[in-house]
Amino acid sequence: MSDTPPTAPPGATPAAGVTSAAEPAGSAAPPAGGHGAARGPRAAGTRPGRRRPRTRWRAAFFALAGVAIVGGAGWALLGNRVFVVRSVSVTGTHQLSPAQVIAAADVSLGTPLLSVDTGAVTRRVEAIGDVASASVTEDWPDHLAITVNERVPVMAVKMADGSYDLVDPTGVIVRNTKAKPAALPVLVTSLPGNALRGDPGVTAAAAVLAELQPWLARQVAEVTAAALPAGPQQVTLSLRDGKTVQWGSAGNAAQKNRELSVLLPGQARDVDVSAPGTAVTR
Repeated sequence: MSDTPPTAPPGATPAAGVTSAAEPAGSAAPPAGGHGAARGPRAAGTRPGRRRPRTRWRAAFFALAGVAIVGGAGWALLGNRVFVVRSVSVTGTHQLSPAQVIAAADVSLGTPLLSVDTGAVTRRVEAIGDVASASVTEDWPDHLAITVNERVPVMAVKMADGSYDLVDPTGVIVRNTKAKPAALPVLVTSLPGNALRGDPGVTAAAAVLAELQPWLARQVAEVTAAALPAGPQQVTLSLRDGKTVQWGSAGNAAQKNRELSVLLPGQARDVDVSAPGTAVTR
């Protein structure tokens, strides 16, 4: 007898429990739907492609942080040695000397630029009587620039001790001098020097002096401002030749100057142009 197992006829379906020769024993049939094995990794939440960008951003962040730390340490170590004040320049001075401004600024050479308080330096410079305003600029890497706008005295005020306070258009005392300045008119006033700042009479007198033609301004010896019950201050000019000009309030300067250029060369000792167009002479 032969031991060869019987061969199933062609087209026959294997019986239950019989393993096909083309399908090894122990292999499990795929789950229903036929896709369980292919979706297994995604079901577990594993997405290899999503982790690389996050890793790159993290590496870039730590690299930038490292650069910032190194840069900050370098600045802390070297900045105070490299970026220091090695020179100071002053512009805008006429009455003052640059040395006076630098002394008032009080910034020592070698001071780190980062530690210079430009606001405090500005205030120290503006404390000088001759300075109306100042600006301080850090000019990197090692320079400090100071620009000043000086006060310009326009009148002299005689003090009780016989000296003269020189004041700017706002009444601020620029300096004091023992002798009467030849180039400035004297403001006739009963106010003490410390009360001149912001006084309406001082402001009016300075405004009129600024309106005069140069040929007339050079002739003014004294200027007086008088307050009226109503209306602006009335300014009177006393000329060096003894003539008097009643200028009135500031304004209409062009017409007043034209009328005075005609009337002053005459014999009149007093010329009133306070109402332009109706000049009066005496």
